[in-house]
Amino acid sequence: MPVASSFLPLKPNWFHILLTLVDGPHHGYGIMQEVAKRTEGKLKLWPATLYGTIRRLERAGLIIAADHQPADDADDERRQYYALTSFGREVLRAEVQRLEKLVKLARTKEALTR
Repeated sequence: MPVASSFLPLKPNWFHILLTLVDGPHHGYGIMQEVAKRTEGKLKLWPATLYGTIRRLERAGLIIAADHQPADDADDERRQYYALTSFGREVLRAEVQRLEKLVKLARTKEALTR
């Protein structure tokens, strides 16, 4: 089994999909909406990109298709929900720690503190 650090640095679309799933299972369109909102529209996951990335994340063992049944009866039963695996959470945590170290380093640079 691969180790979390072997996935670092995460591609931005991988990072944002995993970050979205921390809150619980989401369907593809919900992931697209949340990522666009979080990035203020700077990262748009078009369907081909989103579902290709989801397939790669599933093959890597970072996410799984979820048996999620939303409480809202109005939800479309054809929607596939995805959930973060414990390994996916570990990889995301490792990426967040990596980014925190980079930000800490950047803040120590004299040019940035002026």
